[in-house]
Amino acid sequence: MRVVLSGGGTGGHIYPALAIARECKKSDPNSEFLYIGTEKGLESKLVRDEGLPFETIEITGFRRKLSFENVKTIMRFLRGVSRAKELLRTFKPDVVIGTGGYVCGPVVYAAAKLGIPTIIHEQNVIPGLTNKFLSRYASTVALSFEESKSYFDKAKHVLFTGNPRATAVVEANRERGFASLGLPQDSELVLVVGGSRGARVVNEAMIGMVPFLKKLPDVHFVYVTGQQYYEDTRKAVLQANSGLRNHLHVLPYVSNMPEVLAATTVAVSRAGASSLAELTALGIPSILIPSPNVTNNHQEANARSLEQAGAAVMLLESKLSAQQLFKEIEQLIVQRDKRKLMSDRAKAYGQPDSAARIVAEMKRLTGE
Repeated sequence: MRVVLSGGGTGGHIYPALAIARECKKSDPNSEFLYIGTEKGLESKLVRDEGLPFETIEITGFRRKLSFENVKTIMRFLRGVSRAKELLRTFKPDVVIGTGGYVCGPVVYAAAKLGIPTIIHEQNVIPGLTNKFLSRYASTVALSFEESKSYFDKAKHVLFTGNPRATAVVEANRERGFASLGLPQDSELVLVVGGSRGARVVNEAMIGMVPFLKKLPDVHFVYVTGQQYYEDTRKAVLQANSGLRNHLHVLPYVSNMPEVLAATTVAVSRAGASSLAELTALGIPSILIPSPNVTNNHQEANARSLEQAGAAVMLLESKLSAQQLFKEIEQLIVQRDKRKLMSDRAKAYGQPDSAARIVAEMKRLTGE
């Protein structure tokens, strides 16, 4: 099968596409791929690191208020469609898959106009503008959350698949996770992370929690700050810690997040779609602090979905404090039955076969 993948901007759009590629290769070792992204997006590095052929187009998103810049965006979109058609005619794909981000717009639209079967994947409960637009043209809309169906009433075919990122992490090695942190196997571990770039308010809560950690003397806490907040957070933690605690670890980032998550007892996280796919695939009880600084406040909708399923606790940033965060953590550490129930519900919520579901849909659309 010849497959074009497109998704860009953030890891939340790119990792699902890469997971689909791996699953497709697993199903059919002769599969060939072309990834179409942007040069400025994170995909330019991640996709090349994965070893997939990579081509670029130039595209930007619409402003949400009247602006002359939107006229330029329309022109870029039209040029992007033309460029995408050239790439598609040359590569001759059997199917085109878009996993989100502005770059998917011209690529999936061009494929639909050329009569090529298309799938778009929506990671969040509340879809973005690009996928709403593309849903009228795509052969199939694949969803991470069943609640998203109401947004795609004009789509040709809607399919609940879960997030393919879950497939990529479900077999992560927990022993390697402990080893990478230098911790004894089977330690109780609380992982606090504010997203791939970190979050100031989450880091402030981390610092404020330090004096309370002595209440859980046998638990290891790992703070992942994000590179830009690392030095300031590390210094503040050291000052608050006063050298009395050696179970507190401050890191700028974690390169093997799936393995570290597999070793985690309780996670504190933002509510991005890929993070939630990882947490539920591994059955990790979590405290979710959705970022309010995202389009349509979609992280809160994501987090609320997990909370309603009993798979997580949601703590709004507006109500976040060190005391409240530690209280939620302490309850999950001390109340093992509650933690086990939340873990079971997270696993039930997760969809570890999501990439396989999308590959099956690809085969249905192409008649393979």
